[in-house]
Amino acid sequence: MKLSGFKEVKGVIRCHSGLRIGGSKDSIDIGGIDSPILRHPITDLPYIPGSSLKGKTRSLLELATGNVDPSGRAHNCGTCKVCLYFGSLKSPSPTRYIFRDAPLTESSEEKLRLAQEEKGLHFSELKNENWIDRKTGRAGQGGLRTTERVPAGTEFRFSVTIRLFEGDREEDAVGFLRRGLKLLAQDYLGASGSRGYGKIEFLELTLDGKPFSLDE
Repeated sequence: MKLSGFKEVKGVIRCHSGLRIGGSKDSIDIGGIDSPILRHPITDLPYIPGSSLKGKTRSLLELATGNVDPSGRAHNCGTCKVCLYFGSLKSPSPTRYIFRDAPLTESSEEKLRLAQEEKGLHFSELKNENWIDRKTGRAGQGGLRTTERVPAGTEFRFSVTIRLFEGDREEDAVGFLRRGLKLLAQDYLGASGSRGYGKIEFLELTLDGKPFSLDE
């Protein structure tokens, strides 16, 4: 199999609601954050990992194409479009889509730094949540949690590289990615989407520097 070329889709991801992609919590502090977000280990800035973008896009395309394992395990037939473009352990064919980590745009980093100086926010917002006992209609005891989210309006730089090999149809590879990104914009990214988190929009999309639309 011979590599014949690359295509690159770039753009901006804008958060229309708070986004939570979880990080690790090294310690438990009284009154601290129960669910911290993922941050860069050096800059401490939030970012969207390529694995989250790829995993959610793949799962939505599995649902849309009906390629869902009834056992609940990850789909891995090795022959369908999902496996061809996203990779499969049952196929020696290389993965076509490479999802890059998405860092903050310069303007969003500037806004979050300003919010940190003026309001003491650590490049994020804190959201207190509680669970409700359905029988009593009251807040459950011990259910208060403090969740960290990237605030609505934050933007990230987005990039996916498409690897094309001899025999691949460029229009099919691009079209399948377009379908997945459109599904992702209609669904949600990260955790707690059914509670309003993770609504995103793709802006300023280009394919090799030329305007690229998800509606075609």
